[in-house]
Amino acid sequence: MNARTQVLMISGPAGGIDTAIDVPAGPRCGLAVVAHPHPLYGGTRDNKVVMTLARTFASLGYLVMRPNFRGVGASDGDHDEGRGETEDLVNVTLAGLARPELASSGGQPPLVLAGFSFGAYVQARAAVELAARGVQIQRMVLVGTAVTRFDVPRVPDDTLLIHGEVDDTVPLAGVLEWARQGNAPVVVIPGADHFFHRKLVPLKRVVLSAWGRPAGDEPEPAAASD
Repeated sequence: MNARTQVLMISGPAGGIDTAIDVPAGPRCGLAVVAHPHPLYGGTRDNKVVMTLARTFASLGYLVMRPNFRGVGASDGDHDEGRGETEDLVNVTLAGLARPELASSGGQPPLVLAGFSFGAYVQARAAVELAARGVQIQRMVLVGTAVTRFDVPRVPDDTLLIHGEVDDTVPLAGVLEWARQGNAPVVVIPGADHFFHRKLVPLKRVVLSAWGRPAGDEPEPAAASD
């Protein structure tokens, strides 16, 4: 956690949701909510892929919220196989959109939903619930989407799907088969496994490119837990 990261508890159906908020250095252009991988396999909001996404969106000017799923960190409740986690992401997103620093006379601030692995699955579910409530989603960014392990809903055609070429946890072939139900392209990072070991910089560059921003020659972040 750095000096521009805050931590707070957000109320959810199972109790408090332990949430980190990464504050951009400059003006805020919107809200990005980033969801972490499977909690029963060590996934937390501090996962290195989640942190890469969070730092990237903060650099683009988004206020970033990274909740811990139920039973992780200080979050209340127990793992609920994606059902309760979807409710929690909806609550976190609505709380983020209501923050006064994002208030705008133009209506709802731009919203990005991002997730990694199990988190991508839960974000796809949350997007359906949010849309039903009239919440507008600017874009979704799903990384290593666990389509071979969960029934992932169809996502909008402009969703940025990123996957590793040599992912042996969620094979690329399964993602391509799932993606055929819609028109969202899959961006494949050569040589990347499921956890994007030594491939975090290419991952960041793909996201920046999707937002029309150039990327520098920054070094690969230090290794962290998956």
